[in-house]
Amino acid sequence: MTSYSISASQIAEGKNVFIRGKLGFAVLARLIEGAELVTSDQRKTKNGMNPIGKPHTTATIIHAEVQFADPNNPTLEEQFVSERRYDSPKRPEAGPNYSIDSKGSTLPVIVIPSLKGDGTYDQDESGHELAQGLDVTLVLRTYKPKNFNNRGLALEQVIVHEAPRYYNTGGVDQAELAARGIVLNGTPRPVQATPAGAAPAAAVPVATEVEEGLSFPAPQPVSAPVAVAAQAAVQTAPANVAVAPAPVAAPAPDQKETLEQKLARLEVENASLKDAGSAVGSPVATGPRNGSGPAQEVGITYQG
Repeated sequence: MTSYSISASQIAEGKNVFIRGKLGFAVLARLIEGAELVTSDQRKTKNGMNPIGKPHTTATIIHAEVQFADPNNPTLEEQFVSERRYDSPKRPEAGPNYSIDSKGSTLPVIVIPSLKGDGTYDQDESGHELAQGLDVTLVLRTYKPKNFNNRGLALEQVIVHEAPRYYNTGGVDQAELAARGIVLNGTPRPVQATPAGAAPAAAVPVATEVEEGLSFPAPQPVSAPVAVAAQAAVQTAPANVAVAPAPVAAPAPDQKETLEQKLARLEVENASLKDAGSAVGSPVATGPRNGSGPAQEVGITYQG
């Protein structure tokens, strides 16, 4: 069992410790909870470690070095963290490791270099997990748990010292883009494709209807085709159809019709009923026996 010179009961609460290294593993954008927490605790117990038992975030860095505020006079809290670094027997080339499981429902703040290039930092709101190998500083805070005299450590912030990369998100590495002079404002997000056959409503022309890949004129007002049909019927009527004479117009209501006018009007109307053929045709000049029989009528006419 490892012995330490500084115990958890010796450090003060509300102090910050900065420890820098290369990110080895982290879950920072969400909490480890539920079934995942059960699996994680079972794995810790199997490896001889204490289970966490509560929702938490976690981070492990390699080549870890505490950033002393005053290297000649390190604080107890800085010494406490520095002593809890460890070497990995499976990866001795990774140098000193440091791990923290930060309990609580609050996610640590992640800050990344500003795209302005002025040395300032912006909060990373991408919601993605940081990739392995990033140069980061973990900002720790000491606190006093309820009902315990020993102090604990919480992960308050993660400072990224280079262009951020994200774990298993695919796409193009922004660092590679920046190396080619292409700097994106913010983190690109995937664009959902429109399913086949689900064309937006605006893509259908207003003036046409689409059916089975063919384009047809949109329906027109009913009055337009009716008028055209009526006009075509008049123009294509057979030339031999008799057209009734125009009737004599009746006098206006305020004028009295004379006897001569009335007789003339009746004679015109009677003549029109006798001579006008039907819409099918007009009387034929001769019958089927070379004029020996009555004339055959194609249409229906009035016989006087």
